Amino acid sequence: MFRVLVGEYIDDHAIAGLTSQKDVKVDIKVGISREELLNTIHEYDALIVRSVIKVNRELLDKAKKLKIVGRAGNGTDNIDIPEATAHGVIVANTPDSNTVSACEIAIGLMLASARNIVAANNFIKSGKWEREIFVGNELFEKTLGIIGLGRIGSLMAKRMKAFGMNLIAYDPYISDEIFKRNGCKKVETLDELLEASDVITIHTPKTSETIDMINKDNISKLKDGVRLVNAARGGLFNEEAVAEGLRSGKIASFGYDVHTVEPRSECVLYEFENAITTPHIGATTYEAQRNVGTQVVKQVLNGLRGEIVETAVNLPSIGREEYAIVKPYITLAERLGKIYFQISKDAISNVTINYYGEIAEQETALVDATTLKGLLEPVLKEEVNYINSRSLAEKRGIDITVNKKDEKYKNYSSALEIVVIGDEGKKIQVVGTVGLNNDERIVSIKDHDVDIVIADNMIYLSNNDVPGVIGAVGAILGKENINIATMNVGRKENENAIMLLTVDSEVEKGSLKKLRALDQINWAYYLDLSI
Repeated sequence: MFRVLVGEYIDDHAIAGLTSQKDVKVDIKVGISREELLNTIHEYDALIVRSVIKVNRELLDKAKKLKIVGRAGNGTDNIDIPEATAHGVIVANTPDSNTVSACEIAIGLMLASARNIVAANNFIKSGKWEREIFVGNELFEKTLGIIGLGRIGSLMAKRMKAFGMNLIAYDPYISDEIFKRNGCKKVETLDELLEASDVITIHTPKTSETIDMINKDNISKLKDGVRLVNAARGGLFNEEAVAEGLRSGKIASFGYDVHTVEPRSECVLYEFENAITTPHIGATTYEAQRNVGTQVVKQVLNGLRGEIVETAVNLPSIGREEYAIVKPYITLAERLGKIYFQISKDAISNVTINYYGEIAEQETALVDATTLKGLLEPVLKEEVNYINSRSLAEKRGIDITVNKKDEKYKNYSSALEIVVIGDEGKKIQVVGTVGLNNDERIVSIKDHDVDIVIADNMIYLSNNDVPGVIGAVGAILGKENINIATMNVGRKENENAIMLLTVDSEVEKGSLKKLRALDQINWAYYLDLSI
C-alpha cells in the first residue's frame, strides 16, 4: 500500500482518480504546516505540491520512503531538483497540461490582431457601422517565424501549417529531426528569422538569454508591418521597443497574454488599439486545469509502480505525441539492455546505442536512460533507476555513445541496436524492433539474424549446426516440465548456430546444466527479461 500526501490543491476529479486506486492510501492536507510536513513526511511514498511547499534538502533528508514528488504545474522553482536526484526521488511536473491552451491563445491573439477583431467588436458595440477601416491581413502564405520549437512551438507549427503559412523556426537547442518533423525550415540566427518573418510568435522559457529578444537594437531588422505574438513569458519582447515599433508603424500589431509585471494596471502598450492583451489566461481553461490534476496523478502513480514517468524533470523529458511513438521502444530498450550481464561477467568498457530509421527521428534520451537501466539492473538491482542510470554507468567508467542513422536496419524500418564491449574485449550485440502490433522483437544477436517476440523467460544457446539438436533440446526441456512457446534459430556460414526460445516459466540452474551437457551444445543461458 503506497501512501500519498496531497499538500496543495488539485482538481477534484484528479483526487477522485487517486483515491479510487486500491494500492494507494491518500491523505489530503491542503495548507499543511511546515512543522507537520517535516514531522510526517517519512510516512509517505509520494508528495503532490503546487508552488508553495518547499521540497528542499531539509525535507528530503526526512523523507526516507519518498519515491516521487508531483508538481501540479510547469514550474519547479520550489523544488531542489539536484537534491531530489541525489536522494533518488523522481520529480515530475505537468508540462503538457496546458500546452494546447497556450498554443490556442497564441493563435487567437494572432488572428484577432491580423483581422482587427477586438477593435471591430468595440466599434460596432458603440453603435457604429463601418468595414473599410478594419482592413486586415490573411495568414495564408505568410511566413511565420517561431522562436522556440519545444512543445508549444511544435503545436503551433502543426496548426499553422494547416493555415497554409510558410514556417521557419529558430531554436539552437532542438535537433534537426524536430524541425523536419514539424515542417519548419531551420534558421541559424535570430536575425535571419526577424528579417524573413511576416508574423513572429515566441515559445521559450524566460532566461538571461531570452529576455528582451525583441529589443531596441534589433527591431530595425523586422519587416515593415510585422505582427508579433507573445503567449510564453513576460519580458521576452521589450515593451518599450515594441511600443516604439507600434508608433512608427514598423510593427502592425502585438498580441500578448503575458506581462513583464503581473498583475498590472498600467503599461506603455495600453495606448495602442493594435496591441491586444489578455491577463495571462493561456492556461485558464477548464480542460487545462483538469489536465494538470489528472496528469500529476498519473505521473505519481507511474512513479510509485515503477513505470515510466514521462514528465519527470530529472529524467529526459518528452512530449505526448513523441512519447506515444517512443513508448514501445522504452520497454524494448530495457529488455535488450538486460541481456549482457546474463550472458557475460566481464565489466563493461563501452556501450554504443544505435537508432535506425524512423525511431532515429525521435527524441530518444529517455530510451537511452532505459537502456542503461536495463543493462545495469541485473547487477545493481534496486540501486539503479531511470534517473541515475547514466550517472551510475559513467561512475563505473563506461563510455556511452549514441548514434542516429537514417537508413533502415536490413529490412526493418525502425530498429534499436545495443553493442556492449567488455573490459576483455568481448563484444555482445543485440538488435530489437517493435512490430505492427507493438510486439517487441529481437532481430539479431551476436550478429546472427533471428526474429522472435521477446518474452519474460527466454533461453539463449549456441549449438553445432547438425541434425537432431532441436529435438534433443526439446526433449530435455520436456523432461524438466518447461514448456516451449516459440523457437527461432540463427545461422551463419562456417559458424555455430544460435537458438532463442521463449518458455512459459523460469529455468532452474539444474535444467540449464542438463542442456549444457548435450554434446552439440556449446553454451546455454537463461534470460530473465521481465520488467
